[in-house]
Amino acid sequence: MQKSAHTKKIFLETHNIKKLHTGFGQFNFNLAKALSNETEFLNDHEVILNCNNDIVKKELGKSLSYNKYFPITRYPFFRLKKNFSLWHSVNQNTKIEPASNTIPYLLTIHDINFLEEETGSNLDFRINQLKNKIKRSDSIVYISEFTKISTHAHFTIPNIPEYVIYNGNNLNPNHSNNSEILFNGFKPNNPFIFSIGQVVEKKNFHTLIEMLRFTNDVQLVIAGEMKTQYAETLRQKIELYKLENRVFLLGIISESDKIYYYKNCLAFAFPSLREGFGLPVLEAMTFGKPVFLSNKTSLPEIGGQYSFYWDNFDPEYMANVFNDGINQFNENKEMYTSAYKKHAQKFTWETAAKEYMTVYKRILNQ
Repeated sequence: MQKSAHTKKIFLETHNIKKLHTGFGQFNFNLAKALSNETEFLNDHEVILNCNNDIVKKELGKSLSYNKYFPITRYPFFRLKKNFSLWHSVNQNTKIEPASNTIPYLLTIHDINFLEEETGSNLDFRINQLKNKIKRSDSIVYISEFTKISTHAHFTIPNIPEYVIYNGNNLNPNHSNNSEILFNGFKPNNPFIFSIGQVVEKKNFHTLIEMLRFTNDVQLVIAGEMKTQYAETLRQKIELYKLENRVFLLGIISESDKIYYYKNCLAFAFPSLREGFGLPVLEAMTFGKPVFLSNKTSLPEIGGQYSFYWDNFDPEYMANVFNDGINQFNENKEMYTSAYKKHAQKFTWETAAKEYMTVYKRILNQ
């Protein structure tokens, strides 16, 4: 899109957009997609994505601009030297920074889980990296109140504007009517619990396998990339408890398959130990499904008052919470279904984009 010489150039460091099956990839893509629809804003501002994924470019269209991403730009000598009006570091983990320290800088912080997940030199690097990003920021956005509180607890935040902008819900049930037709995956033959996410220890999926021993007939479907050591731990649990006919590890699934499992599951379960937000919770609520969550980190904030929560992960206790929750849901299904759908509708990428645009304008007008 042709812009005038006075157009403000807003650079979004979105190289993670190439990995659409990851949380950061989805965040980058959906925020960019929502911004691409803001015609009035784009008349006076050029939004530039750090992206060389042709599929993404085709999907997002020509209302946005694109900077070809090269991995070498992670290194200081090769940093981008272009004169942007504003640099938005879309996640706190990126090593890609502008060459100039004078460019106004917005940072989005998703979580500080690395404080519990990293050790040694890796931990030291991540701490110093985030400290430096915070120090050079003109404003900071957090994706949840929990993320803001936990960041303040561990880092010194300068006297700059701070905002909480919630992620949007990726799914719209009105756009999902073809999921049954397009479904190509495994179809459970009994009522099933569905869960999805990065298959790593913090997601705590193994507790669902252990819980299943104290439930009758219900099956468990877990989706996510299975090329991890933790995935092998899950397989060993399944074999140990002889649950091969009740627990199914699917790997990465298509969008239509994901929608199928949300629409047809008995319940959605997410016993994660650490979340900055917890988008799958809202995706499940879109279809009015009962939601079972750990009471850790941001999940109570995102899950709201009608979700069912585990205070600990003793398998028999988890099963009791699950069985009682299913009974409560079934006794007042209309109320729960309506409440879940209404809650999920509060979180939209359109709202998130408008709130980010407000922050952009405030920084640019300083």
